[in-house]
Formats: sequence, C-alpha cells, structure tokens
Amino acid sequence: MRMDEIGYNHKHDKSFVIDRPEGVGDWLMLAVKTKSIFVIDGAETHAPSGSFIIYTPDFPQYYQADNTEYVDDWIHFGPDPEEEILMKKLGIPLNQIVSVADITGISAIIRDMCYEHYSANPNRKAVVDLYFRLMLYKINESMSVAKLGSVSENMYFEKLLWIRESIYRWPARNWSIDDMAAELSLSRSRFQHLYSQTFGVSVSKDIITSRLDHAVDMLEKSDLSVNDIALAVGYSNSSYFIRQFRSVFDTTPVQYRADYWENHKRDYTGEV
Repeated sequence: MRMDEIGYNHKHDKSFVIDRPEGVGDWLMLAVKTKSIFVIDGAETHAPSGSFIIYTPDFPQYYQADNTEYVDDWIHFGPDPEEEILMKKLGIPLNQIVSVADITGISAIIRDMCYEHYSANPNRKAVVDLYFRLMLYKINESMSVAKLGSVSENMYFEKLLWIRESIYRWPARNWSIDDMAAELSLSRSRFQHLYSQTFGVSVSKDIITSRLDHAVDMLEKSDLSVNDIALAVGYSNSSYFIRQFRSVFDTTPVQYRADYWENHKRDYTGEV
C-alpha cells in the first residue's frame, strides 16, 4: 500500500465543509466519529456518528459537519492490487457512506497506523501495510454486526462484545451460560438469542471454537501431552476433548500433531 498522508482524531467546528468536485486524485478513507452530512451522486445523506467511507480517485467529495463539532480520522492512500481484491472480497463498498457497529476499534487501528507512518521504525511500511489489512477485516466485521439490526446499537452490545472477547482470550475458563446471562440481567434463552443475533454464531459454538483453536496452537507449538492440552484449554475429560476435536477436524489431536510436524519439516528442509 502506498501511504500518502494519515490523520487521527482531527476536530473541526460546526462550520466545517469539504467540497472537492473532482476528488483529490488518490484514495481517501474517512472514519467519522460525529454525525455529518455527505452528498453522493447529488443526494444528501445525514450520516450518524460511527460511519466510514472510502473514496476512489477523482470521485467528487462533499462532506460537512451536521450542526455540531466534526471529528474524523482520515487516510490518503493507494492500495496495491491485492488490497483492492481484499476490499472486494470483504464486500467493502466504495464511494458510499456506511454505518458500522464499532468505529472505535477501527479508529484505534488508524491511530496505530498513524504512529507507525510518522515513526523512525525501519519496518514502518510493512507494519502499516499489515495494519491496513487488519483494518479492512475489522470494517467487514463491524459491517456484519451492524447489519444484524438494532442489537448493535442497544445497551447490551458492549457487554456482549466483551464476553465474546473474553471467551477467546481465556478459553480454559469454566464458562457458564447462566452466569453470562446473569451478568446482563437476562434470562438464559434471551441471552443466547441476543448473542446469536449479534455475532451470527451461538455462545456454545464460540466456546468450543475458542478451545479448539487454542488446542491447535498448542499442538503445533509445544510437546505437551494431549491430556495436558485438554486441561489447559478447559476440558476436564480428555476423551471428550478428543471427540470434539475429531468432530471438527476429522482427525485426532495426536494425528493432527504428527501431520503438522511432518509437513512443517518438509516445508523447511525439503525432506520427509
């Protein structure tokens, strides 16, 4: 990716207006943190806080504050062909204002990109490229959550998001659906419904996926026994762990490790 300029958390008063009838000749992404007004193809849109847009080169740009302070992050850039393909694959629209569920997460990535871009880090270009691709995935994720409806806008979203992040961060914890529901003051069935509606997957499935993902990582990177790995990712019964592992990966943990190490050796030595 060619990074031209980047700005984080820029603030303007309510008179702020940008009017570029011929665009600016490069790509521009905006992450807008306040309500705003955009004109696209002659149509005026009042965008809520937490919106983004990616302008292609030469596309007319008109946006302004919506009678209040205007705050945004922005990136002037040029994607490489692989990144253009990734944007298309992830369904990220161009030249359209889009509301997302979590602009703060996207903004945090832009903040880190900004720091790297203006740093003396000799690897800053490679780091910025990685951050940019991560940001595209987070945009896709936030768009998907927003499409699920009003759940992403209500009082439960942040707590649901924290619960899901915790499940993947601490897979070995003894996760209780009743306890999680009580934390949100919801019934068990209502909690499960909201969780599935928000993330497109059940909480039980996420718990299993988190544990097995961590188990795979440990099988690949350690020589711990299957029993020790099962305990480390939250299974008190290694037989049950093996059954769940086989149902997902169609192989046993022992065979998975053997196949991985064999392929790993072949990749790095050319030998079997």
